[in-house]
Amino acid sequence: MSAPAPARGRFWTRIGLRFLPFADAATTGLPMPRLLRLSLFQITVGMAIALTIGTLNRVMIVELDVSTALVSIMVALPLLAAPFRTLVGFKSDTHRSVLGWRRVPYIWFGTLLQFGGMAIMPFALLVLSGDNGAPVLAGQIAAALAFLLIGAGMQMTQTAGLALATDLAPEAVRPRVVALMYAMLLVGVVVSGFGFGVLLTDFSPMRLIQVIQGAAAVTMVANVVALWKQEPRDPARTKGRDPSVPDFWTSWHLFNAQPDTRRFLVALGLGTVAFAMQDTLLEPYGGEILHLGVAQTTLLTALMAGGALLSFALSARTLMRGCNPCRLAAHGLLLGLPAFLAVLFAAPLESALLFRAGATLIGFSVGLFSVGTLTAAMALDCHAGNGLALGAWGAVQATGAGLAIGSAGIIRDLVSPLALHGRLGDALAGPATGYGAVYQTEILLLLASLVAIGPLARHSSRNRLSRTDELGLIHLPS
Repeated sequence: MSAPAPARGRFWTRIGLRFLPFADAATTGLPMPRLLRLSLFQITVGMAIALTIGTLNRVMIVELDVSTALVSIMVALPLLAAPFRTLVGFKSDTHRSVLGWRRVPYIWFGTLLQFGGMAIMPFALLVLSGDNGAPVLAGQIAAALAFLLIGAGMQMTQTAGLALATDLAPEAVRPRVVALMYAMLLVGVVVSGFGFGVLLTDFSPMRLIQVIQGAAAVTMVANVVALWKQEPRDPARTKGRDPSVPDFWTSWHLFNAQPDTRRFLVALGLGTVAFAMQDTLLEPYGGEILHLGVAQTTLLTALMAGGALLSFALSARTLMRGCNPCRLAAHGLLLGLPAFLAVLFAAPLESALLFRAGATLIGFSVGLFSVGTLTAAMALDCHAGNGLALGAWGAVQATGAGLAIGSAGIIRDLVSPLALHGRLGDALAGPATGYGAVYQTEILLLLASLVAIGPLARHSSRNRLSRTDELGLIHLPS
C-alpha cells in the first residue's frame, strides 16, 4: 500500500530541506521567490566586481596596453568609498523619506552610481587606447571617475541592501539569509566572469562597449526588480528628523563604546587582510612556481568558489542550530592555517594536487569567516538600527581587502629580488621565496585574528553556547 499523500508530502519536504541548503531560509512573510528576487542586488554587485577587478583589469593591460601601475591605481579607487559605508548604513537607518522608505533610496542611488560608472567606462577606455587622437589624460581621468562611481555604487547598494534583508528576515532565519546573500554574490562573480570571458573571446572595441553597456542595463533592471515591493512604506518616516535620534557621531561613539565592538572590528580587519592578500597571487604562484597552464590556474577560481559555496551551506545550518557566529568565524581562521600551509609547501614538494587542495580549503575558510562575521555584525546593538553595524562591517572588510591586495604585491616585489640575488641565503634563492613571504605573513595575521576573536567565541548575543569548547578558544587572552 502506498503512503498517504500527507506523509509523502512531509517526506519530500524533509528531503528538500536537507539537500537544498537554503530551502528553509524562507518564511511565510518572506517566501523564497521574494528572497531570491531581493538577492538580485548581490548578483549585480558580483557582476561589477568581476567587471572591474577581472575583465577590465585584463583588457586594459593586455588589449589596450595601459600601464599596469595605472590600472592598479584605478582598480583600487573604489576603496576610497569603502570607509563611507558606515555613514551610508547610519543614514539608511535614520532616513526620512516622503514615500516612507529607509533603505530603498540608498539602494536606488547606489544603482544609479553603478550605472553611471559603467556608462562612462567604455568610452574612457577607447580614449585610453590612443587610437582616436584624443588626449590620453582625458581618458585616464574619465576611467578613474568611472571606477570611482562603480565602487561607490557597489558600496552603497550592498550596505543598504543587506540592511534591508536584515529588516525583512525574522531573527530566527537570518543566518540562512546571510548565507544565501553571500552565495548569490559569489554566483554573480563567477557567472559574470565566465560570461564576460565568452563574450570578449573575439575582442574588438565595439564588442567591449556592448558588453559594458549590457552590464549597465542588467544592473539597472535587476536592481529595480530586486527592490519592487520589498520594503514596506512607513508613514512615520515621512515626517521631519526625529530629535530623539542621535546624530552620526553620537551613534558611532555609542556603537564603538560597546565592550565587544572594537575587538570584533579588529578581528574582522586582521582576518580580512589575512585571507585577501593571496587574491592576486594565487594564480601567478601556480603558473610561475608550479608551471601550471592558464586553464589549470583558471580552475583554481572554480575550486575556491566550490569550497566557499559548501561553507555557506554548512555555516547556515550550523548557525541555525545555535552556534555563536564568532566561533564559526574562528573555525574559518583555524582552517585557514592548514590551507595556507598546503599552498606554501606545494612549491618544495612540487605538488599541484596539494596546491589545489589548499586553494579549495582557502575558499571554504573564507566562507566560514565571512558568514560568521556578517551574522555577528547583524546582532550588534546599534541603537538606531542595523545599518550602522553592517556599514562598519563592510567598511572594515572592503578597506582591509584593498590594503591586503596592495601590500601583497609590494611584499612579493621587495622580497623576490633579494632572494634571486642570493641576499637571503642559498636555500631561499628562488622565485618562490617572494610568494612564500606573503603566505607566511598571512599565517601570522590569521593567528593575530584568532587572538582578537577568541574571547568573543565564548558568548553569544542570541544563543547559549555549549559548556564545552573543543577548540580552546575561550582560553585566549581578553
